[in-house]
Amino acid sequence: MLARPMHRTRQFLGALRPVVRRSELREAEGVLGRQLMTLFASMSGRDQRHCLDVYWKLRSSGCDDGEVLTAALLHDAGKGSLAGKKVRLWHRVAYVLLENGPDAAMKVASAGSRGIASLRDHGERGAVLADAFGASAEVVHLLREMERRRPGDPRAVLLKAADDDS
Repeated sequence: MLARPMHRTRQFLGALRPVVRRSELREAEGVLGRQLMTLFASMSGRDQRHCLDVYWKLRSSGCDDGEVLTAALLHDAGKGSLAGKKVRLWHRVAYVLLENGPDAAMKVASAGSRGIASLRDHGERGAVLADAFGASAEVVHLLREMERRRPGDPRAVLLKAADDDS
């Protein structure tokens, strides 16, 4: 019962001072290549840290699927500076509080805040950006699919589970 609130508390505290090591950036560039690395670099430090955490979680579980790993590193690109919307920490907190509530509450909050709307729509924006930056059609598909409430693609389910657990 307390596992989810504790997880979200750890996420919040980690978001205050994210640390991304140079070795991790080199690893990400090795997976993404120079062009997609530009998209990764457009994300905030906290989103880079989170995407790397998802990537490492997948790797440690034995995943070696390059498309899934690429999608893990890019799955929050729709929140980055190239997505065109400023997402602040309070938007993230509000979004987490609203995401499991009534749909009407999310609609009202999204209408009143571009930051919250940006979080709600980040999967689609990230997929569009990834496509524009040269990601494979399968990576773009995974980015879209993982944000559905019940992804149908087993690789998107794996990605979503790692995201939810990181």
